[in-house]
Amino acid sequence: MYTAVFIMGGLGLIVGLGLAIASKVFYVYVDPKIEAIDDALPGANCGGCGYPGCSANAEAIVAGKSAPNSCVAAGPEVAEAIAAILGVSIEAREPDIARPGCTYGVRDAETKFLYDGVEDCRAAAALNGGMKVCTIGCLGLGTCARACPFNAITMGPAGLPVVDEEKCTGCGTCERICPKNIITLSSVTRRILKEYTTEDCTTPCQRACPAAIDISAYIDKIAAGDYLAAVQTIKERNPFPTVIGRICPRPCEDACRRQLVDEPVAINFLKRFAADYEKQTGKRIQPYRAPETGHRMAVIGGGIEGLSAAFFSARLGHSITVFEAGRQLGGLLRTAIAKYRLPDEILDWDIRGVLDMGIEAKTEKALGRNLSISRLMDAGFEIIMLATGGWDSRLARSGAEPEPEIIGCRLLVDVLRDTSENSLRGHVVIAGDGAKLADAARQCLARGAGRVTIVTWGAPGPDGLDDRIEVIENAAVNRLYGKGDKLVAIDCHKLGQCRTTRIETSTLILASGRIPELIVLPATVKNDEAAGNGETDSGQDNAWEAFAPYRPNGGTWQNDLLAPGGVFTDFSAAIKAIAAGRRAAAAAHKALYGIDQRPADNVLKADSYVQDVYHVEDVLPVARNIMPLDPEAVYTSGRELELGYDEKTARAEADRCLQCGLICYRRTARRADADDVESAAAG
Repeated sequence: MYTAVFIMGGLGLIVGLGLAIASKVFYVYVDPKIEAIDDALPGANCGGCGYPGCSANAEAIVAGKSAPNSCVAAGPEVAEAIAAILGVSIEAREPDIARPGCTYGVRDAETKFLYDGVEDCRAAAALNGGMKVCTIGCLGLGTCARACPFNAITMGPAGLPVVDEEKCTGCGTCERICPKNIITLSSVTRRILKEYTTEDCTTPCQRACPAAIDISAYIDKIAAGDYLAAVQTIKERNPFPTVIGRICPRPCEDACRRQLVDEPVAINFLKRFAADYEKQTGKRIQPYRAPETGHRMAVIGGGIEGLSAAFFSARLGHSITVFEAGRQLGGLLRTAIAKYRLPDEILDWDIRGVLDMGIEAKTEKALGRNLSISRLMDAGFEIIMLATGGWDSRLARSGAEPEPEIIGCRLLVDVLRDTSENSLRGHVVIAGDGAKLADAARQCLARGAGRVTIVTWGAPGPDGLDDRIEVIENAAVNRLYGKGDKLVAIDCHKLGQCRTTRIETSTLILASGRIPELIVLPATVKNDEAAGNGETDSGQDNAWEAFAPYRPNGGTWQNDLLAPGGVFTDFSAAIKAIAAGRRAAAAAHKALYGIDQRPADNVLKADSYVQDVYHVEDVLPVARNIMPLDPEAVYTSGRELELGYDEKTARAEADRCLQCGLICYRRTARRADADDVESAAAG
């Protein structure tokens, strides 16, 4: 017996020593923050955060790969507790909701392949791409519904996923599992930042609209008699529906698939009808807005682009103040369009709608005269957006008077007309293209500049230039750097290359009719080395950098200033300025949060190839409804030329819409045949 006790005791001692040694040899350090966060999480291990369990999410939170409020199964108190552990603060979390992006289910769409026995969308997608002629459409097998950890998705009667918004937590499981990317997370912020890609189900009219309005959706609501919901859909991408409903050049109608049968749907007249209905009711309908972020932004310019940038930035949750040089907001919309086409009353209604998003507006404040970048930064503005307009805006604002210098930028036309001596000094950069650049460089030297650099994408520089003139070809200005109200350096980007060169300068002369749209924010890098250009400092410590929002030019997306295809005057249509305002708001928001500015490689561009159809079948011709006119309006003040649709006409016109998908559309002849059969049976 004693022998057994000694043997068991010895074995226990040996095992204990082994475990003690193993604990030292194989010891794994666990970050106490990870342990504390893991303890704070509810332990649901639902996978809604995108990680396989709460412990993995705790590690991701500490590593900065996941947010303190990333747990979809916990309430705000858990997020606050985690933020306290990390020593950070959190903003109010905007809810994400899964949103299907396909229009027609397998039942209604043309079928390409049917695979018996295949019950998973991922397996079907692996077999020659799926089951429909449409290469991006929903496969309808319900994989997203089965994968949803919260039972928030069901397959509807049309064979498309239906999301229960009350159950959906925005975990993204459905988005990650869908092989066709047709169900994605949606929120106010996501919708504003979104650029449509070749993988999205877009309609021809939506692709042609510069603002990418969901046209078929708002027309469907008009056809159903839900006019205020139609307005809300329009305002997702267009804060000026009453204005644009009167003056838009309607590129969407040129692309309307209905014209393959008869005439395009009167898309813009329907937009006007819905917007006028809102105005007549006096009930302001606004799109959804993200929670307050606490960030302050200033928008310079109260024209349609500046007001649009302010509108979308306010919807992103930021606090916005608009500064306008003139006495009234509205820019060229107020001064350049005949009143019988756009009365002031209509413009003012839409402007009030923009300001009702919580935007403050201050008039008679001109940047470079009674307003400055340094003062705005001192006042607590974290980002400043410039949308001062082009040559025609300038004529309306101050005639032919020279524009004030804005953060070291001057227009070439003002420099060429300036005859004063010693008006320039130091190193001057001229950016742009044109035959007058060499002459301008010589004039700069004659007026006191020490040396001149021409940054151009055009033809090689002329021979015989002064030694003090340098020409950088096939290049564009990419970024500006400054201190206080002075420019100290620019980045010069070689087009088609990744190479960027820093050039020290206090004056940038722009060979165009406008100061480009710019986003100005506190510098993220120190520019002390760039300040050694011999210029006296203004005494301000505010260091800043500026860049242009990305924009589509010549079939490409870029954010170089004055690169090929850049805008040299005001936008050719107000709807294009609205689109530019949204992109500026998106660029400023991304800059605030350190998000990559570059859009995805497959973003829709003018030359993008997407599936389409070039003829339609089984669609009955239906004549377009004509807009009634007031022939006396041209001669009578205060009367509009176009009178607008009445309700009956609007609904009849909305019913002409084929409710297209990427290649799907409503076959009205088949529906009419079915109605005839039902009528005959009833008779």
